[in-house]
Amino acid sequence: MYSSMKLVLVLFLACSLLIHGIIAELICEELPTELCALSIASSGKRCVLETYLNEAGIKKYTCKTSEVLAEKLSGYIENDQCVDACGLDRESVGISSDAFLRPGFAASLCSPECYEICPNIVDLYYNLAAGEAGVFLPELCAKQKRSSLRGMHGIFSHGYAAGDAPAPSPF
Repeated sequence: MYSSMKLVLVLFLACSLLIHGIIAELICEELPTELCALSIASSGKRCVLETYLNEAGIKKYTCKTSEVLAEKLSGYIENDQCVDACGLDRESVGISSDAFLRPGFAASLCSPECYEICPNIVDLYYNLAAGEAGVFLPELCAKQKRSSLRGMHGIFSHGYAAGDAPAPSPF
């Protein structure tokens, strides 16, 4: 009985080491730059595409781990369907709410193809809208559906968030 328990323990340990070696961690710095933007490391931190100049002075891209935490996902690379449906570009450098100022971005982000199917992107822009602009994304999408032209420009150009209070200053 003791030897069979010992054998089971040895097999369990061997299998767990083998499985640990097979299941790789997603590390931003190891991702190709074309998959970097909108990915999430195994640590739960978002990957961010950054630029730098090489020795010859040519602009190059690199993938880095940001300090921005994803709410619910880790070890995730966003699929191309969501990138397209949400009106995003994998060559976007950094993480910012600037996308909200692009014409048509809110319509893409709030579309059912994005908002209901792409939780990683919605989570990212939900937090960016709230943190950088003081905007509540579900209300923004409701306004977007009611008035696609006035909603975004009015909210961001006047600095007002969901409700009547001015948005907090990012500085």
